[in-house]
Amino acid sequence: MIGRGNLLPFRHGLEEDGYEVIFMAPGDAGAGDQYSPDVIILELTAEAEDAKVKVILEGRRRGDSAPVIAVIDPDRLSSLDLGLGLDDFLVTTASPQELSQRVRQALWRRTEVDTKNIVRSGDLEIDLASYTVHLGSRPVDLTYKEYELLRFLATNAGQVFTRETLLSKVWGYDFYGGARTVDVHIRRLRAKIEERHTFIETVRNVGYRFRAAP
Repeated sequence: MIGRGNLLPFRHGLEEDGYEVIFMAPGDAGAGDQYSPDVIILELTAEAEDAKVKVILEGRRRGDSAPVIAVIDPDRLSSLDLGLGLDDFLVTTASPQELSQRVRQALWRRTEVDTKNIVRSGDLEIDLASYTVHLGSRPVDLTYKEYELLRFLATNAGQVFTRETLLSKVWGYDFYGGARTVDVHIRRLRAKIEERHTFIETVRNVGYRFRAAP
């Protein structure tokens, strides 16, 4: 979330809904490179038309996956540049609940996670709220790391990840195991969930990706 004081009510509303919010002033926007946000919320005021804002939006045009939702002063609506690359916008007088709904919609469009926090692909169902997985009506018994690996791949379906990236995203930067750890967990996952469909594909000399069932 990048902006000034006008975004504070929206921040509190998102936090009450369970979202983790990182708040930055426009001048600190470049520091956001160290994060991998699921959604970027940008306060777009007359004063925000500066290089920092343009860097964020240019990154979006280059293919950065996080959708950008702008919160805009009502008096700026008539002059809003629709070519900026925004995914959605609302005015500063909107309620925090409306922003939460826009965030949920943006996450759905990006990850196909529904409003009940369930990812479905064919007969595979991943409940992100209860940390459970079902294949058809049958529960799938996964270890915590197997679940986290499946969750990460499934909510980023179609994207290819190297073993090193999966290690950092699922096991953390302080994990001292090697890339072989990823291969072992992938093999175990496949044995547990791939009865009729190959969900996890090996991309030769690169890594792995989740392939959604038709």
